[in-house]
Amino acid sequence: MQLTHMNTPFRKKEFPLVIVCDTVTGPANVGGLFRIAEAFGVREILFCGSRQPEFSPRMKKTARAADKHVPYSYNEDTRNTLATLKEKGYILIALEITEDSSPLSRFDFSDFRKIALIIGNENLGISPEIIGNSDHCIHIEMFGSNSSMNVVQATGIALYEITGQMKT
Repeated sequence: MQLTHMNTPFRKKEFPLVIVCDTVTGPANVGGLFRIAEAFGVREILFCGSRQPEFSPRMKKTARAADKHVPYSYNEDTRNTLATLKEKGYILIALEITEDSSPLSRFDFSDFRKIALIIGNENLGISPEIIGNSDHCIHIEMFGSNSSMNVVQATGIALYEITGQMKT
């Protein structure tokens, strides 16, 4: 028998984990981020950059009310947001493929008490300045000819690995 929201065996859990969005603005992506953040027990979503995210009917439909359960805020200055998180003891981890990034599947998250996962714009990714301000940079190994994937899909894959390690 298929289980529903009312009879799944899942226990609600919140992780010391925040998502920092470096100019993620597309309504479907914003809604998807709320949904994936709620599913993985993310503490908060911090939207940053020159444009605020769009809270349109499409975003609301995609979020399926998860935006009511995951705290969020907006700050135009991404660097300031990261500095504040650093002061609070967060390790800053950028999800971006670079010359020096480490594969997600081989990265050890278990020693970190608080993690800020930085994700990037739908077209441009994370700005080089923000990558430079990060403590670590990780990427998802891919085996096709494409070098990127949708920001929500990538975030979901990363959160699965991070929370899996933080649980143990």
